[in-house]
Amino acid sequence: MESRWRREGTVACASWIRRPENAHLAVVGKARQHRDQPSQLQIFSFDSKSSSLSSSPLDTYVIEEGDPVSIAVHPSGDDFICSTTTAGCKWFELDGQEANIKLVAKELVHLQGAGLQKCLAFSVDGSRFASGGVDGHLRIFEWPTLRIILDEPRAHNSFQDMDFSLDSEFLATTSTDGSARIWKTNDGVPLTSLTRNPDEKIELCRFSKDGTKPFLFCTVHKANRAVTAVWDMSTWNRIGHKRLLRKPASIMSISLDGKYLALGSKDGDICVVEVKKMEICHWSKRLHSGSCIESLEFSPSERVVLTTSKEWGAMVTKLNVAADWKEWQIYLLLLGLFLASVVAFYIIFENSDSFWNFPLGRDQAARPKIEAILGDPQSDDQNMWSAFGPLDM
Repeated sequence: MESRWRREGTVACASWIRRPENAHLAVVGKARQHRDQPSQLQIFSFDSKSSSLSSSPLDTYVIEEGDPVSIAVHPSGDDFICSTTTAGCKWFELDGQEANIKLVAKELVHLQGAGLQKCLAFSVDGSRFASGGVDGHLRIFEWPTLRIILDEPRAHNSFQDMDFSLDSEFLATTSTDGSARIWKTNDGVPLTSLTRNPDEKIELCRFSKDGTKPFLFCTVHKANRAVTAVWDMSTWNRIGHKRLLRKPASIMSISLDGKYLALGSKDGDICVVEVKKMEICHWSKRLHSGSCIESLEFSPSERVVLTTSKEWGAMVTKLNVAADWKEWQIYLLLLGLFLASVVAFYIIFENSDSFWNFPLGRDQAARPKIEAILGDPQSDDQNMWSAFGPLDM
């Protein structure tokens, strides 16, 4: 059975914060429920044994103006960016040890007054940061210098989604009008637009992350039919599609190791797909009970997802998928294989004649003693001295 943790309140967005030794955190953005109640950013610790976040936040930051919209966490886990409805974007640094984490707000001058930023993303290696606004303006920065690589006011009609490739070379972006584009992040230039039929809308996008399959996954909506389509990154040609969620998706995510792809629906369902087989391995129906899932993200090290919706708040759900091999289990398996090979060698030696003596002579012993194979130190010494001839005493 799946296990769940729930944090109530009007939650707008949330994201995992990767920390050393798997002591991960989560940042939750809560929108204001009343005019006199400000919105907040809260940091929670994660307990892998119970698959839940801490009952009380480690720290809380009050957002004076606007509500949080989107959060992008740097791969190092030391910084994150949060966009708001009225104040552009805010840059936060995590200061202190895990038990005494504090949020320190920093200026992000380049995005002050930039308007509502719908999409935020860091590259996998942490060297790039991209933002896409509701006005269709795309910005790509070098991180942490914030040198502008691309400043394109007319990248899209209005941004829907974005994602960096595993090697951080490409950025995929989608628009509310159904179009999708690929950008080269080193040069800051458009590379290509994904082909689609006139009646199709490309909505969400995620690059493969396992390092062996260079694909781009996109959700495509056509009339009443919703599918997940795959593009080949070497040619940017569409190579196939499959019906997975079987309804329009509101959010898509992929695990850090690239093994699982997750889709969240507009009525509260999530499905998790094993990428290797492109088959559903976990399904949580009505997880957010009729409310649109606003954010969905895999834990950095556990088979756990963090989801949010404005009506039901934040939830942590443990997935019903096959357990991963731990490092100590791999070493134990290798040790077991080594011991088994030693035992097999001994059994074959003790019970087989033809294996060790081929061909057999008429007067030859059935098989040699094990010392004949491994060597007898005493006889070796005698043979060595005999090579010098008789010794004069």
